[in-house]
Amino acid sequence: MTVDGDLFDGDSSDSDDAPDTADPSDSTGDVWAGVRDVSPLLLGIAPFALVAGIAAVDAGLGLAEAVGMSLIVFAGASQLAAIDLIGSGAPIAVVVGTAVVINLRVVMYSASIAPHFADYGRRLRAGLAYVLTDQAYAVALAEFESNPERSRWRYYLGAGVALWVVWQIGTVVGVVVGAGVPDAWGLTFAVPLVFLALLVPTLKDRPTTAAGVGGGVVSVVAAGVPLNLGLIVGAVSGIAVGLLTEVFAE
Repeated sequence: MTVDGDLFDGDSSDSDDAPDTADPSDSTGDVWAGVRDVSPLLLGIAPFALVAGIAAVDAGLGLAEAVGMSLIVFAGASQLAAIDLIGSGAPIAVVVGTAVVINLRVVMYSASIAPHFADYGRRLRAGLAYVLTDQAYAVALAEFESNPERSRWRYYLGAGVALWVVWQIGTVVGVVVGAGVPDAWGLTFAVPLVFLALLVPTLKDRPTTAAGVGGGVVSVVAAGVPLNLGLIVGAVSGIAVGLLTEVFAE
């Protein structure tokens, strides 16, 4: 059976394409498996989105502007940074530049996960790229390594779209309720918890543990670096620590 070239490239007999031509119920099951596996993380994404919506109101953005940013950017950390800069009257070039710098980590995610989607066409890969987030990346990569028979694009799409829907709804609710949410609710505390939930299961050996700890420590120390470069410095440092640990271990 030949697969549409607009969606898939290469040899259609590849093992990863097999589920895509299988029984439709199995394909639907792959999508729902992605939704299921990412569901625990949605408990942290919802308050994160609320915080983004509330911050947008505090910065003077309206509903249309806040939702438009959520739809176009769809990246929590860079959205919060951009909203803060907008509220302080920063030039648009600084706002855009800061958001781009914070999101540079997504380039690493993209390079890492790209081989799993290499047999798919450009239009499909472009659509999948839109929903690439920390959570979708971590959940999908873990599943791909443990279950190679999974329909990768369907599983990833299920996880990514579930995150997208919750993020958009949470942003709208945050804008509508505005500053009416008490600080005592501690919504901002949910943000680091989400990332910790993603990080801990990946620390399976000495190099990855060293990379996680090293990157985290450097990120905290470099938190005051201009242009929000602390995150990038931490990420690069973590990679370096992990590589050095692996080299010396050999």
